[in-house]
Amino acid sequence: MPAVIDTIIFDLDGTLLNTLTDLTNSVNYALEKYQLPTYSLDQVRQMVGNGVTVLMERAIPGGQSFDRFQDCLNTFKEHYEVHKKDNTCPFPGIINFLKKADASGYKLAVVSNKFDLAVKELCQDFFSPYITTAIGESSQTSPKPAPDTVYKAMEELHSLPEQCIYVGDSDVDISTAKNAGIPCISVSWGFRSRQFLSAHGASTIIDTAKELEKVIFPSA
Repeated sequence: MPAVIDTIIFDLDGTLLNTLTDLTNSVNYALEKYQLPTYSLDQVRQMVGNGVTVLMERAIPGGQSFDRFQDCLNTFKEHYEVHKKDNTCPFPGIINFLKKADASGYKLAVVSNKFDLAVKELCQDFFSPYITTAIGESSQTSPKPAPDTVYKAMEELHSLPEQCIYVGDSDVDISTAKNAGIPCISVSWGFRSRQFLSAHGASTIIDTAKELEKVIFPSA
């Protein structure tokens, strides 16, 4: 018999949390400090998804060839650590979905390319007690789309790949799920459009948390 799905692994930024304003503010704070051009929300939206180092590589003209790149990156991290909850909040319907999933016995995890401490703090502040495993960028694991963080989440939750499903908002998430050998649900409310997701191989795209409920709890 096929295994029953009992584990949901989520991306964080753009999937569970709307973090774009705080990310943009911290990017622009760091850029302004080093007299570099700043960006709009929509411009930063296109830069996120591969971790903060890549985000700043994309934001800084010349990327890592900029002679103060590491200083600028550190400035971003320091500012974001203080201001990461100024405007950030869960997307509509997410808390209700997590409550329902938890009450139905699902194991819930987050894997993110955001730095590990921020991932753990944000999940603790916004999603406790529903999400019990939160894994971010660290020197111990390769970032997405490598499957390492997904495998680590499976290990912590004692789940097999055939018991898992992945939920994310980007092409990075589609590739991550594929590399981990698990199905992916793509959400259109995050950092990438429905058209973009479809063009990058999304097999299931949903537009609201209510639709996610219908996919996960089809008999409810």
